[in-house]
Amino acid sequence: MRKSITGARRRSLLKAGAAASVLAIAPGALRAQPKIAPPNIIKAGTLIMSINPTLPPLQYVDDKGELKGMRVDLANECCKKLGLAPEYIRTEFATMIPGLAAKRWDMINTGIFWTEERSKLMYMIPYEQAAISFLSAKGNPLGLKTIDDLAGKKVSVELGGIEERRTREVSDMVTKKGLKPVTVMTFNNFAEAFQALKAGQSDAATCIDATAKFQEQRGDFTRAISGVFPQTACFALANKVLADAVVGSLNELKKNGTYDKLLDQYGVLKIDEPTFSIKGPGPA
Repeated sequence: MRKSITGARRRSLLKAGAAASVLAIAPGALRAQPKIAPPNIIKAGTLIMSINPTLPPLQYVDDKGELKGMRVDLANECCKKLGLAPEYIRTEFATMIPGLAAKRWDMINTGIFWTEERSKLMYMIPYEQAAISFLSAKGNPLGLKTIDDLAGKKVSVELGGIEERRTREVSDMVTKKGLKPVTVMTFNNFAEAFQALKAGQSDAATCIDATAKFQEQRGDFTRAISGVFPQTACFALANKVLADAVVGSLNELKKNGTYDKLLDQYGVLKIDEPTFSIKGPGPA
């Protein structure tokens, strides 16, 4: 795995927000004939996706400024099956659902977690299982072992995602036990949340297990608490025809072994279901 770029560099790449798009073409020979076209996609021959590349090894920017990670690889493989060129718009998570509704991108590719509420706003396709971890400073100087140990602590997290929601749930859980609440510190992205922990502004940082493990292996932090609140991560789309096409491409990748090989390569848990499908009713 290549070393990810520094937090400062990553933040500079994200600063342009949704306005800064990068074309990331999947490697390979000639692309197949497109299987889907406007108005079911925004731009002919292209699948436009939003992403916040601050979560190595799942989605990040390498030293050359190129998008890397399991979620990028998986989406690019889907694009091959659909005969589409992948195009990514780097933006903060808080912009993603409104941007999808406004047709600024065709698909959210950031491991958005499934909730019943979200499943009524978008067509959500589960493809990955992930749980929540809490990172501590290197060596875990505060001795964090359980969520009760987070009582009275400052925890940094990205604004607007399930990680923030779960952190606030932890605060509610510990206060119901008569312990001090958690001070939840929200940031625009995970890079900033991790930087706050590194700078000593927070006592812990919330992220998903795979990212926490990656950060620990790099030697930046210690994964103090892991495996909390297991969740299902999804692709999210606004167009049903496109969503059905993405489901078909995922099932092809499952059948030929690409899906299993890719997730195993990154140490990511696969979904339990034998085939992929849209979960939930989708937009009314």
